[in-house]
Amino acid sequence: MTKPLRLGIAGLGTVGVGVIKIIQNKLSLLEARTGKQILISAVTAKSKTKDRGIDLSSYQWERDPASLANREDIDVFIELIGGHEGAAKEAVEIAISKGKNVVTANKALLAHHGHELALKAEENGSILRFEAAVAGGIPVIKSLTEGLAGNSINRIMGVMNGTCNYILTRMESSGLSYEEVFSEANELGYLEADPNLDIGGIDAAHKLSILSSIAFGTEINFNGVELDGIDKITINDIHQAADMGFRIKLLGVSQMTSSGLEQRMSPCLVPTASPLGQLEGGTNMIVIEGDQVGQIVLRGAGAGEGPTASAVVSDITDIARGISLATFGQPAKTLKKASSSKSQTPAPYYLRLLLHDEPGALAKITKILSQFNVSIDRMRQYGHEDENAPVLIVTHEIKHEDLMTAIQELPNTKVLKAQPLAIRIEAV
Repeated sequence: MTKPLRLGIAGLGTVGVGVIKIIQNKLSLLEARTGKQILISAVTAKSKTKDRGIDLSSYQWERDPASLANREDIDVFIELIGGHEGAAKEAVEIAISKGKNVVTANKALLAHHGHELALKAEENGSILRFEAAVAGGIPVIKSLTEGLAGNSINRIMGVMNGTCNYILTRMESSGLSYEEVFSEANELGYLEADPNLDIGGIDAAHKLSILSSIAFGTEINFNGVELDGIDKITINDIHQAADMGFRIKLLGVSQMTSSGLEQRMSPCLVPTASPLGQLEGGTNMIVIEGDQVGQIVLRGAGAGEGPTASAVVSDITDIARGISLATFGQPAKTLKKASSSKSQTPAPYYLRLLLHDEPGALAKITKILSQFNVSIDRMRQYGHEDENAPVLIVTHEIKHEDLMTAIQELPNTKVLKAQPLAIRIEAV
């Protein structure tokens, strides 16, 4: 064995504990696969006395992440604290400034500061790896940067937040309302401390912006992601979508268009029979479309102790093997600033309407839609016992902007009982 690879781990929550368990339990395997001795020099967390179910007695304890990053006896600083400012960012910057390699699971940090950190890492001869930051245990970062390096990427899409997928599939299987399943997910500990990070699509948008940078050779542009969460989805939408052969998913889509980089995270309808349509529970799925390989589907656990820790350890083993890759697949200084493009790709849409039950109401709606070139593919009116008449429309392909213009005119008909809901039907 050569000189050992010495680790410093900042953050001993679920993922940090998982990383230590893998290293303790599979050390001989890791060393056989890397040809290098791997040891943990020091750790840090908020509480030193907390019982985490693992033996930490052989490791030095540092008072804070910055002190850990400054230690001379660590080669790899592992940041598992979270947050895009404060202690996590400070400690990573210190580690990089000292030429240490960094492994992180912090998607928010990368989404907000990834390009800046990549530039600093390259200047200081550091490696910055983050397999665990996107899709948990799914090796999507390695797939993009290594396995698909000979491909021009046409599109990336996927379900990147397991909590939202759990909520939507649980609503369908149980018949429970969004509010009921939200409470259930919260009780199970699936939601972030700020639930809007999950249901608002922010967590998944962080991941999408990272994938976009690698796929299209652009600087990360999290602020360019069009965001829409799942909080407006009702159990009726789920049932009616199923009736028409679709399932609703919080779907991230990124593609380079003639007008710029299109990034959107929003509820979409996908065919029930498609791989994305069959995705259940808290599982993640990333679909990559390359010009040489066609469509590649990656499916697996998007969160949890074992899967996320496994991804962290995969980065550690790469560093132990001496593998050095540019942070986002190419030198940070070569990444281009991409102009953001709102969704311009035409698509069919699901349009949910609630109308006054009166003669001519539907005719007034279709008249407005036709005036704005919204062509109807399918339409259904469901039975009802009160004066509220639910109507579903599936349009032919149309640009999102044009559909929104038409929808803005619908209140002028005076027949709407509620705000219409439009959901894109994504080709998968």
